Amino acid sequence: MPMVGRLVAALAAVLALVLVAAPAAADPGGGDVDGFTVGYLPAQVDERTTEDEFDYEWGDVSFATRVWEKPADGGGVRVVLQVLVMRGERLTDLDAVRAFLAEYHERAPDAWELTPFDNRGTPALHGETEAFWSPESGVAVEVRDTFGLLGQEELLATARGISPTARG
Repeated sequence: MPMVGRLVAALAAVLALVLVAAPAAADPGGGDVDGFTVGYLPAQVDERTTEDEFDYEWGDVSFATRVWEKPADGGGVRVVLQVLVMRGERLTDLDAVRAFLAEYHERAPDAWELTPFDNRGTPALHGETEAFWSPESGVAVEVRDTFGLLGQEELLATARGISPTARG
């Protein structure tokens, strides 16, 4: 039986080495942003992509933002994706969020072409490079593809992959 014990110990050691040397499985999600879990990231967010987070206020609304960016040809970086969680009393419903974002993004409200979509049971709007919704009064979430690198399908898949973070 000592031979079997040594064999088991040797196999355990080899397995431990394999597990340590194997790369971790890529997390397809983007983590938590101010109470929301980013459960899906588009394929354009890859090993060359870095993330950054920052908080700020504008127009009596607080922003928690996560940005994914890649090195740009010729230097610098290019933003691939942004997720913004906004909180403020003026964000009472989807219409109020639309009015606020038109002001924030300096868009002409009447000329801003947006299409309604269902975001996991919540009414939402999307344009060419943005999708947003108000999951509850005082809160809004926006997904932005500022440079049009993702396309509508991935933009909406990312938006639909965002959900309130489970509280434990």
